[in-house]
Amino acid sequence: MSDGFWKPSYPYYLANRPVSANTDLEVVDKYSGNRLTRVALADDHAIDEAIQKAVEAVRPLSKYSFYQRAEILQHCIKRILERREELVEILCGEAGKPLRDSRAEVARLVDTFRVAAHESVRPSGEVMTLDISDRAKGYRGEWKRFPIGACSFIAPFNFPLNLAAHKIAPALAMGCPFVLKPASYTPVSALVLGEILAETDLPPGSFSILPSKRDASSRFSEDERIKLLSFTGSPVVGWALKAKAGKKRVVLELGGNAGCIVDETWKDRDDAVQRLMVGSFSYAGQSCISVQRILLQNSVYDDYRARLVAATLKLKFGDPRLEETVVGPVITEAEAERLEQWIQSAVAKGAKVLCGGTRKGAVMAPTLLENVPPSERLVCEEAFGPLAILSRFETFEEAIQEVNRGRFGLQAGVFTQDVYRAEKAWEELEVGGVIIGDIPSFRVDNMPYGGVKDSGFGREGVRFAMEDMSEIRLKVLRTPSPT
Repeated sequence: MSDGFWKPSYPYYLANRPVSANTDLEVVDKYSGNRLTRVALADDHAIDEAIQKAVEAVRPLSKYSFYQRAEILQHCIKRILERREELVEILCGEAGKPLRDSRAEVARLVDTFRVAAHESVRPSGEVMTLDISDRAKGYRGEWKRFPIGACSFIAPFNFPLNLAAHKIAPALAMGCPFVLKPASYTPVSALVLGEILAETDLPPGSFSILPSKRDASSRFSEDERIKLLSFTGSPVVGWALKAKAGKKRVVLELGGNAGCIVDETWKDRDDAVQRLMVGSFSYAGQSCISVQRILLQNSVYDDYRARLVAATLKLKFGDPRLEETVVGPVITEAEAERLEQWIQSAVAKGAKVLCGGTRKGAVMAPTLLENVPPSERLVCEEAFGPLAILSRFETFEEAIQEVNRGRFGLQAGVFTQDVYRAEKAWEELEVGGVIIGDIPSFRVDNMPYGGVKDSGFGREGVRFAMEDMSEIRLKVLRTPSPT
């Protein structure tokens, strides 16, 4: 990989235009700690102006035809493909994401814009039969969706391209101007998307991408001119923003503590182990649907434990720019220290480290544990790191109860070849999505995605985000009876 893609500094985007600033933010390589670049930092005045320009763009953008919106999205696809290697390098540096994961994210980014381009030209309403009784004779109805208005988006560090795109692409497809606050750790990815959008003929004010200080989040959530807030990040921050959001619509995609059930009926154990490696350790476990709890039926527990430990010990970890690296650094050394403390606390209470548990700087060795007490934070909270906990269950009902225990409910995985157990899991697991025959970390960018309990509020996925970014407006036509 070449570091020739990096610019000395990046402007932010205010009302479609690049803007430099007196204050900037340093972006560091998450593996080496070396400075990569600097990005302009938006102040309160810039955020206020961006919101006002977005409000002014509501009507012009809503007048764009469906094919014009699709053409803008198609332009994004073309330019992303042309700049693919640059985007991979940026992810690898600013996010510490291994090459294979960085390439996968860029591929998904293209998928997200493709889905949005398709959805932008789909019908958005229907004709209704209203004469359901004599009093409604001569009436007919029709409804369709209209853009909700100016939106604000707050994106996370872990998928700084694709999770930003899960807000940007539906907004463009629906015709909603937006202001976006990228994560402070990983702002460059979103600014490159800003460069691409600036090449289009979107009306002025249609988009602003504004790296800003963490306390600026309130500006994106509380302003009454904003009609929708979409936030992806920590539960503590997300629920606090929702509490202060006022009358605007709010979509929250928050944390998880994903469980994956493996029962005795699953025949291909090598397949399950390979998928569990992906689910537990891709991007150092920094995903809301990373596999954190692996529940194994008693009769197969010992065999799976041996297989999982052997597979984990083979994983390469360290420099994300090496092709063979599977586990790179977590986002900061402080986060690695937190994970180390959580592991030490669990061990002090009787847990056993089967492999891993050590760290060097921000890089933590992929880790498996067992016998972790249910009161420990490794079980109760979201770890957001390269570790997974093994536990036993006797009956399938016990496994469902164990997954449901706790305050998160994003997705769950179930390896079973019993169709009745699969149906039972779908009916009874308290999560937003149940993945049968695979890990909970599986996601395709057109499917509804979101959680229950402390994992979130509302759904992402292009079509479903577009529904949130729109209002249904009804038209009723009365035809008078002839006199």
